[in-house]
Amino acid sequence: MKPVFADTAYWVALANPKDGLHQAARSLKERLSGAQRYTTEEVLTEFLTMFSSQGTWLREVAVTMVRAIEDDPDTLVIPQSSSSFHQGLRLYADRPDKKYSLQDCVSMNAMRSRGITTVLTSDHHFEQEGLSILLKRER
Repeated sequence: MKPVFADTAYWVALANPKDGLHQAARSLKERLSGAQRYTTEEVLTEFLTMFSSQGTWLREVAVTMVRAIEDDPDTLVIPQSSSSFHQGLRLYADRPDKKYSLQDCVSMNAMRSRGITTVLTSDHHFEQEGLSILLKRER
């Protein structure tokens, strides 16, 4: 099974039962059991930020989940670095016509450097870079 990259939208959908993609994320988690997943510390930072003002319960869920992600042998958490920031900034600057966040750019670079082309996200920006997203909203 090919490795996949787990973006913030995936972790948020898994953590929050009220998220519209919660069931889809759970199904993907089961379907991809045993597959190597990659994510970044920057993604986990963004994930925690998403829940910082959502109340005590979801905040605790987020902390518990990040700790579980870090301990999961099937998930490699790529450390943040000055290099990842500056490479992300370079891609961000190179795409003035896109609405990519710096975080998207850091993630895209992490994927490219590892030859990963599939991402657990609903963020269409990854498709704009020729990557395949697995978490799609029903139309």
